[in-house]
Amino acid sequence: MARAALSADAVVDVALRLVDEEGPAALTLAAVASRAGVATPSLYKHVRNLAELRALMSVRIMNDLAERIGGAVLGRSADEAIRALMTAWREYVVEHPHRYSALVQAPEPMVAQAGQRLVDILLATLRAYDMEDTEAIHAVRCLRATMHGFAVLQAENAFQRPEKLDETYDLLIHMVVTGLRTPLHRP
Repeated sequence: MARAALSADAVVDVALRLVDEEGPAALTLAAVASRAGVATPSLYKHVRNLAELRALMSVRIMNDLAERIGGAVLGRSADEAIRALMTAWREYVVEHPHRYSALVQAPEPMVAQAGQRLVDILLATLRAYDMEDTEAIHAVRCLRATMHGFAVLQAENAFQRPEKLDETYDLLIHMVVTGLRTPLHRP
């Protein structure tokens, strides 16, 4: 990569390719610089440090995930939207396991806006269930934990039984949809 082509976005591109190919543990500024064909100090013109690079990567990953999920739920509502949402989330994680595991999960200022976009998509998907604000936030948390947990376990080959994972995930979707139709706090 020519130095003139180097930018913060280009550095993130290189870092994501590195993580996709070698896993998140391989992410160092030296490794990114080597792949970019520059000396490590050259990266400091584009990212302050490894923490900022991880945050920029997380923003990109969340935006990619939001695009995928947003497209999947577009034109759908209620149970059909939840199925599409959960399927799209799982597919993204399975397609990009290293990238997803590099995602900064704790809220941090740079990542917050991209994270809010994901939350907004989840909240919009839940509108058909007529939830109050607080109830919807609780449901978003449950959805995220459910999708994240299953997809991460699958990406790490943690499910060793012979039963088909698609059937298990279909059951999980059914359980979520059933739960959304019968919320805990309603009379």
